[in-house]
Amino acid sequence: MALDKQTIDTLLTQAVSDGTTPGTAAMVADRSGLLYEQTAGVATLGGDAPFTVDTPQYIASMSKAITSTACMMLVERGQLSLDTTAADVLPWAANPQVLEGFDENGEPRLRAARSSPTLKQLLTHTGGYSYEIWNADVLRYQEKTGTPGVLAAAQGTVETALVADPGTQWEYGLNISVAGLMAAEVTGRDLGELLRELLFDPLGMDETCFILSDDQKRRMASLHARGPDGQLEVFPLIWEQDPQIKLGGEALYGTPADYMRFLRMLVNDGLFEGRRLLSRDTMALMAGNQMGDLNVRPMRTAMPPLSNDTDFYPGMPQKWGLSFLINTQDSPEGRPAGSLSWAGLCNSYYWIDRSNGITGALFNQVMPFFDPACVGLFRAFETEVYRGLAAGR
Repeated sequence: MALDKQTIDTLLTQAVSDGTTPGTAAMVADRSGLLYEQTAGVATLGGDAPFTVDTPQYIASMSKAITSTACMMLVERGQLSLDTTAADVLPWAANPQVLEGFDENGEPRLRAARSSPTLKQLLTHTGGYSYEIWNADVLRYQEKTGTPGVLAAAQGTVETALVADPGTQWEYGLNISVAGLMAAEVTGRDLGELLRELLFDPLGMDETCFILSDDQKRRMASLHARGPDGQLEVFPLIWEQDPQIKLGGEALYGTPADYMRFLRMLVNDGLFEGRRLLSRDTMALMAGNQMGDLNVRPMRTAMPPLSNDTDFYPGMPQKWGLSFLINTQDSPEGRPAGSLSWAGLCNSYYWIDRSNGITGALFNQVMPFFDPACVGLFRAFETEVYRGLAAGR
């Protein structure tokens, strides 16, 4: 692979100098190991500490692939099945309700769901759960009923109404966090301890966790918010550090170096440095369309300070595997159809190209999500990777 490292280096330094991000890290690997690693900028705007691949940061929804992989490891062991329902494992998940709207007095209209979501539906975001960030009805429901939002990491966060019957539509939400609670329940383990046993220790992901140490707090990157004038400022936010429940879909912290070790295992079909964590068949299952005729829907923001409207490939049918977005056509950047990807709320993005055996990721700590400047940087970075792949053939 003839990767033009200097060009990518320039992309990163330019992104810092033009205010796209205070600090960024880009990494690329193939099945043999790391191909590219570079950082630019600082961990906190106005600070001196550099943004490095070992800088702890909030990985947000990049947690989802980790938790989903752990669930599939339990499926391999026979402790869960894709047909296991949330109600089979979690007593509070029995008799789910669907929010159908609000009456003339503003009270929620609820009805019994047709079923409890299965593990497969939860991992494909067809379980019926949503987020207040991208669903105004969920935000209204929370305000009306006092239901805690996702940032509270409380039991009431997941004991909430669905927005659709399981299996009927794709709705981005708390689904994978519920799957993580199922994994914890069937093993009788704390979710953080379970993830460490199954993935973090075998992969050497020593910095990935729900609860930050004092040293990590000292070293971590700050979140930054882009204001209406396009300028960034420090946005003080840290996830609940004494959570009632651990949300495996949203609440992990980690480092770019840690996450790339995880991605290297996935692009190598479950094998990492000679140790197999996941079978090839399971990885193939996770990488295939698991939502049938349903399609991923655009995410329309209900909370603009946290996210912009989001559609990774407008006009392209997009599918979902067991934790990954699947592009059904070749992307403009060169990513082949059938590749996997997703992101974290703070404008971190990754992809897994199993056809070419290439994975890459870009890490930032900028909000709101799907920031045009950060997305542009990610697309330019990926374009250079595929230009290098083509040149090396």
